[in-house]
Amino acid sequence: MNQQHQDEQARIREAMDRLLAGQATASNGSLTVVALAAESGVHRMALMKRHADLKNEFYERVRTETKQVPETEKQLRAKVAKLKETVANQRAELEELRRLVTNLTLAGAVLTQRSDVPREPAPAADNVIPFRPSTV
Repeated sequence: MNQQHQDEQARIREAMDRLLAGQATASNGSLTVVALAAESGVHRMALMKRHADLKNEFYERVRTETKQVPETEKQLRAKVAKLKETVANQRAELEELRRLVTNLTLAGAVLTQRSDVPREPAPAADNVIPFRPSTV
């Protein structure tokens, strides 16, 4: 590990301690990766990529030390619940459409069967007057 990497890790750990103690100096004090990055002076993407282990450690400490669920996890859980509801609704709709297709297929078969049976022409009604061709 190079010296810059070790310095960043030390700054991140110090920032974790400040945030969890509620003594933020360079951020808004929220228990998020964005606040951790601002508090430590490390770019957020560097924290996410090079120091993913520290990010995970931070969230674990948030859970254990503050008995809170991180905001990002709350948002993800809400999104998952919404997506599960959407999937359940789509499954129900798909099942209804399958029933409808089956019923329409059966109805089509019945109608086709009826049209194959030769029928006698309907008797002409005695009150029907045929149109005469126009003479214009």
